[in-house]
Amino acid sequence: MNRVTHFEIPTDDKAKSKDFYSEVFEWQITDVPVQMGGGTGTYTIATTVATDPTTQMPTEPGAINGAIVERQGRITAPVITVTVDSIDDSLKKVTSAGGEIIESRQE
Repeated sequence: MNRVTHFEIPTDDKAKSKDFYSEVFEWQITDVPVQMGGGTGTYTIATTVATDPTTQMPTEPGAINGAIVERQGRITAPVITVTVDSIDDSLKKVTSAGGEIIESRQE
């Protein structure tokens, strides 16, 4: 079975959202510097469950972590990442089931 492994919550006010999710759900919120479009920015990680320090994967079976991101462009609603055995096979299943590929495959 393919499972959800990551999420991104878009926001118009990142500072307010960081405070909200930290306070209400007790998530650990961490800003991490990243290279973006030729410059640097931050990716805000939302840790909902403990992670293995080596793999950064959740230690609790079935649990996932995610991020809080700026609402912009096509990212206007939550993004859900599903890990699959074959992206090409899964994309074929999406279209044959009537779904639409919004963004092409990326490495």
